Amino acid sequence: MRFPVPSHARSRGQRAARVLIASLALLALPALAVEVDGHIDPVEWQGARHITDFRKVQPLNGEPGSLPTEAWVLSTPEGLAIAFRCIQPPGVPRTHQRIRRDEQAQVDRVNLMVDFDDDGRTGYNFMVTLTDDINDAVITNESRFNTDWDGNWKHAASEDAQGWSVEMLIPWYIAPMRKAVGGERTIGLYLDRVIGSTGERDAWPVASFNKPRFLSDFTPVTLPAYTQSLFAVTPYVVGIRDQVHGRNTFDGGADIFWKPNGQTQLTATINPDFGQVESDDLVVNFGAEETFFTDKRPFFTENQGIFDFGLLIDNSQLIYTRRVGGPADDGNGAGDVTGALKLNGSVGATRYGVMAAQESGDAGRTFSALRLIHDFGTQTLGMEATRVERPWLDRDANVLGIDHRWQPNAQLTVTSNVVGSAIDQHGRTVRGTGGTTVIEYEMNQRWTQEWLAMHFDDKLDLNDFGYLPRNSLNYLHYEVRRRYADLPAGSRYASHLWHWRIIGMDNDHGLSLQREFRVVRESELRDGSQEEWRLRVDAAAHDDLLTRGHGALWTPPSALLDWERKSPRKGNWAWDVEATLMGSDRVGLHRIGYEAMVEPTYFVNDAFSVFSGVTYQFSPDWLIWQRDNLIGSFDGHSILLDAGVNWNIGNRQELRVKLQALGLDARLLQAYRVNGDMRAVPVDDPVNDFSVRNLGFQIRYRYELAPLSDLYVVYGRGGYAFDPRFDRAGTQFGRAFDLRDSEQLLVKLAYRFEL
Repeated sequence: MRFPVPSHARSRGQRAARVLIASLALLALPALAVEVDGHIDPVEWQGARHITDFRKVQPLNGEPGSLPTEAWVLSTPEGLAIAFRCIQPPGVPRTHQRIRRDEQAQVDRVNLMVDFDDDGRTGYNFMVTLTDDINDAVITNESRFNTDWDGNWKHAASEDAQGWSVEMLIPWYIAPMRKAVGGERTIGLYLDRVIGSTGERDAWPVASFNKPRFLSDFTPVTLPAYTQSLFAVTPYVVGIRDQVHGRNTFDGGADIFWKPNGQTQLTATINPDFGQVESDDLVVNFGAEETFFTDKRPFFTENQGIFDFGLLIDNSQLIYTRRVGGPADDGNGAGDVTGALKLNGSVGATRYGVMAAQESGDAGRTFSALRLIHDFGTQTLGMEATRVERPWLDRDANVLGIDHRWQPNAQLTVTSNVVGSAIDQHGRTVRGTGGTTVIEYEMNQRWTQEWLAMHFDDKLDLNDFGYLPRNSLNYLHYEVRRRYADLPAGSRYASHLWHWRIIGMDNDHGLSLQREFRVVRESELRDGSQEEWRLRVDAAAHDDLLTRGHGALWTPPSALLDWERKSPRKGNWAWDVEATLMGSDRVGLHRIGYEAMVEPTYFVNDAFSVFSGVTYQFSPDWLIWQRDNLIGSFDGHSILLDAGVNWNIGNRQELRVKLQALGLDARLLQAYRVNGDMRAVPVDDPVNDFSVRNLGFQIRYRYELAPLSDLYVVYGRGGYAFDPRFDRAGTQFGRAFDLRDSEQLLVKLAYRFEL
């Protein structure tokens, strides 16, 4: 039997059906796109995760932030979208200072840091300032930031009377990431906001890059998973006018980026550009250890984080990309790189990276590397293998490294690696081994302990592709850290972090190289300044590198005391000041050397600044190797000028002037030979006084045509002169400006096409 349905009931039922159908339709639609304009539209951010619990991490006391901050996190088909709302009423000063990309400055800013695999291995930092300037970096080894990488992502900022806002959109092709499970992806997330006028940093979650763990402390966030493919080609053309030799050269090449899916990325470069649009700092190095330089070439910074395999001593690593295209084996300038290829991706819980590069010519080297990392939850295990073929030297270098990280609980982290090298030259193979272990135990928010052990035998050789400042090393240290983050409100300081460390280091034959006690205090002031004190006290030991294998030298007890203060902009001025007292190489504390540096920066306006730093150093009884076991003891003086101009001409143009000039003198006190009992014996062998002058000058104009597409016009001039006679540092400094070993005008155009 059918019963009639009242009309009002039918009407209610129809409305309910329409609401249900509309709701299902909304659920079926893809997420709404976010217009990245810096204005937070509530409609666009519907369904986003809303975060309001920002707490102080600088100083690291976990208290609620002094100013309210909100953030929204949303997964969209176009990328990971983040919005920040920073309350900053008129009574709180705002910093409108403009910065260059990747410049570090104490300004109002926000940071999004994301670990796309939530495994604590590799993170990415995306920073936007109040004035919409940016910084991006790759994070490895828990808290090591590398700003050489530049990504393609969207950002915008706006401000009003009560505060300012930022929106970001990070495309899913920005990095390789594991395959999503069940249509969802879990990422590790960290958000923070820095108040420029005070230096206060408020974050969610409460994590700090000044702690043993940082990446591992990101909060897991599960989001709807999307994937994006991308094929991009960035061809370049460059023309150089050599003013010294009166010739013109032209070149061209391309960088290629292909991400067919979320798990795989392929990067290639053809005839990469080695024109210096980024200039290295001046370095005069008379020591035995090689100077380390970073790499700004796009191919070698793109998704390079997986290849990070550090050995925990200085900048040591298995892959030092400056080797590719570095000084050629035949001594004729730099190696000419024909091309290079890099493949990154993941299969399940295993990540991989493959890299190869080829130089041209008879002296051309072949570089190759394989990297594997597998995640076991509380443990990760990795392998990196490299090979370099050097036909000009009849040399093949093979290196294998295994690294392991174990985090059994929230307090303890154990990181270890072992490495081995096999160098085959002229039919003879030399094998070497080494390994490191660091144990970090965070007892609580105040106290941390660290143990580090390191062993490299005297046959270990990583420097065909990697960087290792020395081998033949056995090293131990124990460090205790104490944090003071609850200082009285009336104190000038917001926090202190104290380090106490004892160090023992021998070479692989049992000779003592270092016995040291070290104290460091890192401080944050309430006006946004940063201060650091360092004290090192060294017992008598030996230097086995000075004579380059012709005998070790006994070194006397010595010490070093250093103080540095960085003060952010107040009005039109910012200051960086450093002062150092140190014992001498030969007689320790019987003669005291010193170094003083002052670098003021004057801001003509928020977009235009001029800086001029001067460093003066006195090095008494400075020991410099001459030949075999002959060394000279000198009194040395040096003057270094580091000056420049930075001008942000609107949002797309930038003018940078960089000037460095050095004058150095060294007057001989005595020549010595290192005898069998490792003592310096005075001799009459002829050793000359000497002096040095050095110049580096660059004017660089950049116009941003589109993201990662730029026009550069660069003028550069420089030179180096060694004079085997004494001439005062001040005179050499003045004559440095006459140097003209090189002078060139470079024009480079690179444009990225995305298909």
